[in-house]
Amino acid sequence: MTQKRSPFRYFKTSPEIIRLTVMMYIRFPLSLRNVEDLLHERGVEVSHETVRYWWNRFGPMFAAEIRKRPVQGMRSSRSRWHLDEMFVKINGKHHCLWRAIDHEGEVLESFFTVTRDKAAALKFLRKSMKRHGRPVDVVTDRLRCYGAALKEMGRGDDREMGRWTNNRAENSHLPFRRRERAMQRFRQMRCLQKFASVHATVHNHFNQERSLSSRSIFKRNRAAALAERRGLFAARRVSLPALAETASH
Repeated sequence: MTQKRSPFRYFKTSPEIIRLTVMMYIRFPLSLRNVEDLLHERGVEVSHETVRYWWNRFGPMFAAEIRKRPVQGMRSSRSRWHLDEMFVKINGKHHCLWRAIDHEGEVLESFFTVTRDKAAALKFLRKSMKRHGRPVDVVTDRLRCYGAALKEMGRGDDREMGRWTNNRAENSHLPFRRRERAMQRFRQMRCLQKFASVHATVHNHFNQERSLSSRSIFKRNRAAALAERRGLFAARRVSLPALAETASH
């Protein structure tokens, strides 16, 4: 069995620097130039265009590697889903981003559509249930297209609505909104769909629910998540240059 080639084989920069740069840009509400300045303080000289290039090349790759591990575990966590939609501007026009959140606050699915109607809601629900299974309970707001889509799928009776019942989904929009402002919004539909998917995966990976656990448990879970992030594609590399090596790509 032949071993897969390292995705860093054409880069002179250390893989640790690339992982750190990509995760900083995705996880935190930083602009490209903010990441450039923070790396400069650590002795790493890269331009903001290098950060952009690394994010576009390695961001989906890292997200796919992280997504391989929790999907099977997330299938057992389908007792309660929170569904909600949010408007995102692309070149001054509003588009709809549908999101499914489980009862623990993890983003199960992000789906982008131009319209907000029954057909779009039905497509979103079918895609989510095909990947994560059918939930026991579904919590939505009072948007009518949810009820029409669930009724067509035979799930209209277990839909739950209320004034504060969908706060779990509403609060999950906040990290994405902060990240959207730092990026000065989106200019292409393809970029929005890619970033929403990658951002959701990284957010789930570091979502520790710190308010529901003790400090010691939170520190242990955070250290485990950080160690797993550092190990992305680590088994495929042959050698690592010095951490402060100057980037040439």
